Amino acid sequence: MAESMKGLKRTHRCTEVSNVNIGETVTVMGWVQRRRNLGALIFIDLRDRSGLLQIVFDENNVGSGGFSQAETLRSEFVIAVTGKVQKRSAAVNENLKTGDIELIAEQIRILSESDTPPFPIEADIQTRDELRLKYRYLDLRRPDIQKNLMLRSKVVYLMREFMAKEEFLEIETPILCKSTPEGARDYLVPSRVHPGNFYALPQSPQLFKQLLMCSGYDRYFQIAKCFRDEDLRADRQPEFTQADMELSFVDIDDVIDVNERLLQYVFREAIGVEIKLPLTRMPWQEAMDRFGSDKPDTRFGMELRDVSKIVENCGFGVFADAIVNGGSVRGINAKGQGKMPRKKIDKLVEFAKGYGAKGLAYLVINEDGSYKSSFAKFMTEEELAALASSMEGEPGDLLLFAADKNRIVWNVLGALRIELARELDLLDPNQYNFLWITDFPLLEWSDEENRFMAMHHPFTMPMEEDWDKIDLDPGAVRAKAYDIVLNGTELGGGSVRIHQNDIQEKMFEVLGFTKESAYEQFGFLLDAFRYGVPPHAGLAYGVDRMVMHMVHADSIRDVIAFPKVKDASCLMTEAPGKVDEKQLKELCLSVEKQMNE
Repeated sequence: MAESMKGLKRTHRCTEVSNVNIGETVTVMGWVQRRRNLGALIFIDLRDRSGLLQIVFDENNVGSGGFSQAETLRSEFVIAVTGKVQKRSAAVNENLKTGDIELIAEQIRILSESDTPPFPIEADIQTRDELRLKYRYLDLRRPDIQKNLMLRSKVVYLMREFMAKEEFLEIETPILCKSTPEGARDYLVPSRVHPGNFYALPQSPQLFKQLLMCSGYDRYFQIAKCFRDEDLRADRQPEFTQADMELSFVDIDDVIDVNERLLQYVFREAIGVEIKLPLTRMPWQEAMDRFGSDKPDTRFGMELRDVSKIVENCGFGVFADAIVNGGSVRGINAKGQGKMPRKKIDKLVEFAKGYGAKGLAYLVINEDGSYKSSFAKFMTEEELAALASSMEGEPGDLLLFAADKNRIVWNVLGALRIELARELDLLDPNQYNFLWITDFPLLEWSDEENRFMAMHHPFTMPMEEDWDKIDLDPGAVRAKAYDIVLNGTELGGGSVRIHQNDIQEKMFEVLGFTKESAYEQFGFLLDAFRYGVPPHAGLAYGVDRMVMHMVHADSIRDVIAFPKVKDASCLMTEAPGKVDEKQLKELCLSVEKQMNE
């Protein structure tokens, strides 16, 4: 039977009790982690978010009634205990913060009873994710998840503290916005007051923070909730949190400077990792050529090598044809992996096909210097030797090659080097390699849309020296854009923004907007540009991704209190759910039945 806590006040969290409190009477409250009944004595490990404290129930101290209550305790009962702190009578538990003390209970109240949980409330359990997320309120009690969320809270606090000292103003921007479908899909919210019209949930505060710069607020910051209706991955959720900022009267170096100092401060204070400044900067083209990715993991080598010139006249049609068709042949050197079984190589081939490759060519340099290759019969010994030399190949190495359009080759080999690094255990989670990627293309061609699309977003300033190419060669125009990358993950991205009306209008034109459609969607921004706009730039971090790296989590779900699963549903609340006809009628909506219903 649950009791009231009336008249009781918690004096300490469990691990706030220490040697300093020996001899004092304290009151603690929390959940029963485990109970050990030794007959004359009952031991309880009491848990709260701070950790564990051992409680000792002795009938001589707690009385017969209290001792009887202690006998009924089970895992996850919520209790309040008042007692005296003393040195442990038994051996010290070195694994516990409170391992050298215990609380001798003098009074107990059972505040809430519990059914048997569907899984143990312990760290590092092997329970299925589906079960954990269905009972997320229980999963959140586990110490490893609590540790993650407490660190997340600390990171957000540190960011706010730093930005306030740098004279940023924290300003909230709207959640109900106008839909501007250029990029990921919006989540739409129907309007009851304006039937047939819809709000969109913000993919980012981009336009509003630019308008704040137009309004003279100089430095803006916000911990912003954002929403994107897109396919989910390990580091992606339909709703996520950004640490968002915008600055006026700045250029690239100014934004990078404040953000390097922010990262240094947050990582030092949150997890004790010292980041050396300045961080490395790498142009986008170099990143793609060396790593096949614009978010490269630089903790290990295995860099891409362009061998197109070496093989352009060889007899292997796959190589030669790729080059003739405007593509390239590139390879990576898996050092010391020449004895990899053929079955494993075949798996790598299948892996590569998942990234768009038609296949994967390999060349093994045997210990005696001879070659074993999937294409050896098409090339002379001299050509094979030249190819191996260009890859810095040595006896015992495995060389892997992809041949196709550059974009496909980059994607394939970029993913392959990460896959090999995982298999070969080359990824040290305690190594933090930060990297700025700069000089992005302003635009990228979409075969699906049959038009150029903004690589970042339509409000990114082009490099002044490239702007004259915008009509004749739009793909050659570089952007004043920059991403901050950590160990192969894009932590954040930003750019200098367009602040001139004529450039912004031209940008919309290149993206396929008519002047009328541009003003229909973005007229409020273009109109604002008529009234004096300061040069401005900004950046936004994915807070969830940052904390994910700090705690070495495999999934972003482990640092979000109530995450969604792959189909963007919540297993706990069963959202999204159906609504009744009355609600739909109020919104002037009807729902069509799907064919498979």
